[in-house]
Amino acid sequence: MGQSDQPPQKRLDPLYHAIQSFLYEAPIRTRTAPHVRDLIDLKRWMMVVIFALLPCIVMAVWNTGVQKYVYGSFDFELMQRYVEASSSLKGYFDFTFTKGRALPILMAGLGAFLPVMLISYIVGGFWELLFAIIRRHDVSEGFLVSGMLFALILPSTIPYWMVAVGVSLGIVVGKEIFGGTGMNILNPALVCRAFLFFAFPTKMTGAIWVGTNPTQIQHSLVKINQEANLPDGYTQASPLNLFNVSSEIKRIHIDAIAATSDSVTTPTIKKQYKLWSQVEDIKTPYGALSQKEKRRFITTPLSEKGLGLPPELYSEAVRFSHLQYGYGTLTNGNFFWGNRIGSFGETSILACALGALLLIITGVGSWRVMLAVIVGAFGCALLFQAGAHLIGPHGGAFNPAKFAFPAYKHFLLGSLAFGLVFMATDPVSSPDMNRGRIFYGLLVGALVILIRVINPAFPEGVMLAILFGNVFAPFFDHIALNSLRSRRGKKDI
Repeated sequence: MGQSDQPPQKRLDPLYHAIQSFLYEAPIRTRTAPHVRDLIDLKRWMMVVIFALLPCIVMAVWNTGVQKYVYGSFDFELMQRYVEASSSLKGYFDFTFTKGRALPILMAGLGAFLPVMLISYIVGGFWELLFAIIRRHDVSEGFLVSGMLFALILPSTIPYWMVAVGVSLGIVVGKEIFGGTGMNILNPALVCRAFLFFAFPTKMTGAIWVGTNPTQIQHSLVKINQEANLPDGYTQASPLNLFNVSSEIKRIHIDAIAATSDSVTTPTIKKQYKLWSQVEDIKTPYGALSQKEKRRFITTPLSEKGLGLPPELYSEAVRFSHLQYGYGTLTNGNFFWGNRIGSFGETSILACALGALLLIITGVGSWRVMLAVIVGAFGCALLFQAGAHLIGPHGGAFNPAKFAFPAYKHFLLGSLAFGLVFMATDPVSSPDMNRGRIFYGLLVGALVILIRVINPAFPEGVMLAILFGNVFAPFFDHIALNSLRSRRGKKDI
């Protein structure tokens, strides 16, 4: 019987086999030797990654619910209690698990994450099935991971139609036109996000990262800030958005706002304040200045003996200072456990570390790639930090504030931890050779910091750095393979 004589339902075999393979083990038996007794097929290989993602999924639901519950409450006292409780892990748990808050928080988180995840799987699965039917092959289980990763790298404010459009373009253009799973040259989930990032930048960047209704959250914050009477107010910007400040904000401005006494810029600040206080006839020591007087000193032009910060950038500088010195909820502990604003899956460093541990133990994720990204990012950040201290007059006091940001804190911001564990280690789009993986990881890590610190247009460099690394993955494999052949040739001689 030819293909033209086959019954119409035969075309739906990929759907039948996809359901059967998802529920049962692959119905394949070897008839001749050698025999390998192993139940690990592609589906179970991908399920290891899903299990590794479970801590990030749990934190995505819980933290999204916490942020929506607090920021959308229209209640200044609740916001104040949340900020005070976030100073310690015990206080955080006391706040979230008392007065019946746990269930509303959980329901708010599920209501935000589940629709995005389901749309990602349904729409992406549709395209996978359609191409499988057209090409007459079984549906690949690769989308089990890509669909979940795509959902986890999105903000909770993403419109549902945009999720559908993004996953459609990413799966079709990023994977299927190259031949499907195992043939793509770029990470499919990142291709989905990259399309949304450049097509709809206002929805993927900026200071709107909480809840599912940005207008409602914004109205809530306006009411809360009217009662707060703070110099900078509460904001729903992510820590990475707080980091992405103008280059006109210098190290000396941040240290002056924080009034730190152990910075190398302190002598310069004191000297400048002495000159300014004489001009203004102020007798108050700098540490005892009111917020209004401190702001006036910092925003007075250098020609008038102030510190020369443009007045319109003062609030931005205050937020950066709070981020660098860990004020309020912006502490290292909160960033590590996952009590911060950001995309669904990126917020908890602990969850990413647990996932990395499972991937390394099972051999599914390359520890070489992870370690190389860490070394590349930390080394590049250290170079910026050292340059900010050593280059320029007054101990680099007037270098951009972003340059002197502590190197280790880059791993607590944005999606660097999530990206190096789950995105950079994609076995299809990353190098196969061990030496190539090291070069690849170093490149990705260094590019992340370069984009973050130098490029003002992009607040995050992880997505672009990994996609750039994917393009060069075959080149790194080529170099590693030639090096291996050269060494073996010398041994033979």
